[in-house]
Amino acid sequence: MVLRGLSTRMGGEAQQNDERQPSASCYNRPMNTYPLHPVELKEQTVNFRALPPLSLYVHVPWCARKCPYCDFNSHEARSGLLEREYVAALIRDLELALPQIWGRKVYTVFIGGGTPSLLSARAIEDILAAARMLLPLEVNAEITLEANPGTVEAERFAGYRSAGVNRLSLGIQSFNDAHLKALGRIHNAAEARRAAEIARQHFDNINLDLMYGLPQQPIEDAGQDAVTALGYAPQHLSCYHLTLEPNTAFHRHPPALPDEEASSEMQRRIEQLLAAHGYRHYETSAFAKPQKQSRHNLNYWQFGDYLGIGAGAHSKLSFSDKVLRQARHKQPQAYLDAVARGSPVQAEHEVGRDDLAFEFMMNALRLNEGFDEALFAERTGLSLLVLRRELGEAGRRGLLLRDRQRIAPTELGRRFLNDLLQIFLPAKN
Repeated sequence: MVLRGLSTRMGGEAQQNDERQPSASCYNRPMNTYPLHPVELKEQTVNFRALPPLSLYVHVPWCARKCPYCDFNSHEARSGLLEREYVAALIRDLELALPQIWGRKVYTVFIGGGTPSLLSARAIEDILAAARMLLPLEVNAEITLEANPGTVEAERFAGYRSAGVNRLSLGIQSFNDAHLKALGRIHNAAEARRAAEIARQHFDNINLDLMYGLPQQPIEDAGQDAVTALGYAPQHLSCYHLTLEPNTAFHRHPPALPDEEASSEMQRRIEQLLAAHGYRHYETSAFAKPQKQSRHNLNYWQFGDYLGIGAGAHSKLSFSDKVLRQARHKQPQAYLDAVARGSPVQAEHEVGRDDLAFEFMMNALRLNEGFDEALFAERTGLSLLVLRRELGEAGRRGLLLRDRQRIAPTELGRRFLNDLLQIFLPAKN
């Protein structure tokens, strides 16, 4: 069964974008890390000893053309970009959010979309300058910009690097003209190659996005895309299986896709090839050279906090006794108007205890090596005992391993990730 990966782009990228099997002998040992009594467990409330790490996500909602498979908050820039107005709104949005994150260090910044590389280098510089002025940004913060390989955007890469971007994520998807056309991409294979080459000249930390399971794609073509990508020696590769998401053109008019067996073989070959070239498969769709994992996406998967600014951006913010989720206004003009009124947040809710536990597992079980047991309490403010029954069930079904205070999906659990997550889904009254 092919992994239909959850989106890695949780901040509105939603938010992307970036093995060792423990023994099964420990499944039946009791969980006694947090010695709470059953009555206390039922009454337990969220209580953080320290707040999770914080990231900043910046959403740019425009693209040159909406791809038929894309379900992100992106809008075709038919009448041009409101670049100056939008950048001013982003900075004001950040200012309005400061009371909720006051004094918290920001470890990563991700500028996603849409197509952020439609913005000028000056615009990116203004956004990052404001972030540095308003936030205690870590000195060596990872700052990622998503870019499309079109010729005009590629010329801007030097400017983005000078503006402070230190990691570039290129939406290649394929190096094959026929497959790019089937995906509705505006660039061709030659432009993809040129963009990858130019990126190498200006950045020493690059991610290339690839997709497989494309309309009428032979198995060999998926492998060849990975081979071509390796020729540019990227530090990180994201390899996604094409999924037909609701509210997309492909969902309304489904193309002919490779069958399950062919897609599984594509996935197997890609994983094998990248492993042979020194890439660690650390997350469902992410492969990285040593020490080059996406720090921003790792913060999502390890259930860290993130402030999302921009049209349609989402936030997850922890406080001493609760976790809030927020969503900004989605339509660009509605967002601009809302910021002008001083209220960019359209919806906000406190995450319930059961949902907190599920959301943690939904993210952390994407990681092939799983997570330390202590991380659950650190990032949810809850005892791991709240999942005692579910963890036992997942273990009995061979989907989860627990060894030396670490919890990780088995090979079977990674293969049937949706089935594993279903075990942790809260029951609805």
